[in-house]
Amino acid sequence: MSENFFEKTLSEPPTELDSSLRPPDFDQFAGQEKIKERLMLMVEAAKMRSDVLHHVLLCGPPGLGKTTLATIISHAVGAKLHTSSGPQIEKAGDLAGLLTNLEEGDILFIDEIHRLHPSIEEYLYPAMEDFKIDIIIDQGPSARSIELNLPRFTLVGATTRQGMLTAPLRSRFGMVNRLDYYTEEELAGIVTRSAGIIKVPIEPGGALEIGRRARGTPRIANSLLRWSRDYAQVRADGIITTEVADKALGMIDIDSDGIDEMDRRILEAMIHKFEGGPVGLRTVAVAVGEDPTSIEEVNEPYLIMRGFIARTPRGRVALAPAYEKIGLEPPRRTLSEQQDLL
Repeated sequence: MSENFFEKTLSEPPTELDSSLRPPDFDQFAGQEKIKERLMLMVEAAKMRSDVLHHVLLCGPPGLGKTTLATIISHAVGAKLHTSSGPQIEKAGDLAGLLTNLEEGDILFIDEIHRLHPSIEEYLYPAMEDFKIDIIIDQGPSARSIELNLPRFTLVGATTRQGMLTAPLRSRFGMVNRLDYYTEEELAGIVTRSAGIIKVPIEPGGALEIGRRARGTPRIANSLLRWSRDYAQVRADGIITTEVADKALGMIDIDSDGIDEMDRRILEAMIHKFEGGPVGLRTVAVAVGEDPTSIEEVNEPYLIMRGFIARTPRGRVALAPAYEKIGLEPPRRTLSEQQDLL
């Protein structure tokens, strides 16, 4: 296991096993209660009217269940799910091909929708509002536009960066839902359910220990469960207890706070090399030998959520818990100095 365990887990495409662990309906989907309630109401209302569900945008960090919710929505309305992603749609023809293959009531799921090219978005607006699309045929003087009528469909967009969506695109979604990190107890329940599916014995303490170190993310929890299963089979009696989970996760350098080797290197660099900051993201990335985007999308959200660092206009700042995490006394700063930093 490498120091980039969390980055690999969140960036690699889901495997067949990952897909089998996804809950098939809202009842089995743990957490995100407010979002589930809103989506269930929308689905029920659309079914009562025999209407097509309005477009839905799902926002939040990777691994929280956006793709799973899109699949559940399609099952709930009894529609076929078509899946694509922003980077895959390179030309207007790619989008036209997707849209013209839809049938009445189908769900089109576009992951990383914030990465759609602006020119592609222009074709998407009339498709979302009027269920029509204009296609340019030929080039030069003989070029002409043909308007195609589309079946009424539902677009479910997913993004890890809501701020990068253009205002016109965001405004065309009927509901915007931001997924939050899960609690330790919710993750323990997810781990217990997944353990039953992959047929590995697990005690409540072991499930809670995995949930505690999963950084509030179900995808990470399931990945840690699979590693703990392997450890239990080789180094223990096959049962994931609290002690077995602790040793298994300690072996891949994930401590009781869910901090891994890269997180620790980031904190140490900020404190030892830059006196706690403020320091720029790219400077931190060079100091630890990591890609700035990986730090910003994988490491920073959790470190900020746990209060280890703060993101300020002047740069990143290490807070008191960061010093305590690496065994140092936090510096005594005056109130004016703290305000200057933040």
